[in-house]
Amino acid sequence: MQYRQSDRKLYFHELSTTSQKYFIPYIEKYKEITHGINVLEIGCGDGGNLLPFSKKGCNTLGVDLAECRISDAKKFFHEANAAGEFFASDIFDIKGKDGLFDLIICHDVLEHIENKSFFISSLKRFLAPRGVVFISFPAWQMPFGGHQQICRGKFLSHLPWFHLLPKILYESLLKLGREKEDTIKELLSIKKTKCPIELFEKLIEKLHPMVSTNKPLKVLECTSSVRQAIFSKLTSHLLVPVWLVMPTKLYSTIHRQVLSTVFKLRMFIITLMQERNLIFVLYKMD
Repeated sequence: MQYRQSDRKLYFHELSTTSQKYFIPYIEKYKEITHGINVLEIGCGDGGNLLPFSKKGCNTLGVDLAECRISDAKKFFHEANAAGEFFASDIFDIKGKDGLFDLIICHDVLEHIENKSFFISSLKRFLAPRGVVFISFPAWQMPFGGHQQICRGKFLSHLPWFHLLPKILYESLLKLGREKEDTIKELLSIKKTKCPIELFEKLIEKLHPMVSTNKPLKVLECTSSVRQAIFSKLTSHLLVPVWLVMPTKLYSTIHRQVLSTVFKLRMFIITLMQERNLIFVLYKMD
């Protein structure tokens, strides 16, 4: 398992930093983050993404199915002297929150959901007038799009793209690596509910009549030159022969640097504006 998956407090602060440096500046191009606005994160995990919003004076609510994650979120927010509400629940089971939120965040959630169309279309229920939805997810084609970083073994947790193998080979490799049954079950579930970029584009096209904007919903992709540049950057740092024998701490340091360099390709590209190579979904559902 990659160290950032086992040290939950460290992971909390990593997400907080990512949210501060990347999420908020991107969102603020379209929605000002001001004191007193209501922010909901669905699938909040340990709550790291919400910390910078809380520090800016937003009213934050995090919802996650895992009680252990919600427990950690409450603990970490308390230690950071930050205000925030957290509930262990299915978001659609929570009452009294309709039409309340100026911003809804869904980070690394969509790839876990089977009925993506229902999920996205149902978010409108929780939005305040002129509210926006921000979604990011690891596209299935990305090196760790299968979440294999949660594997216990050092080899498999650092092995990119093997989630693209046929199911029978993928499962066999996980068993050969002596992964726990629960881990295998979770990874196979993600393989079933995966979200490639193309699938998401089709989903948005299907839901387009439900997404009311002043401009057509523009679906963009990275140019081939950008993809090639990022691929070259990845392969130059993650040569397989080197990475199989590299000490974990050294690998992790290099890996963080590479991820920082290629962050702007992290998920998929959809935007309402006529800009290129943006990587998050942000749209209004008026």
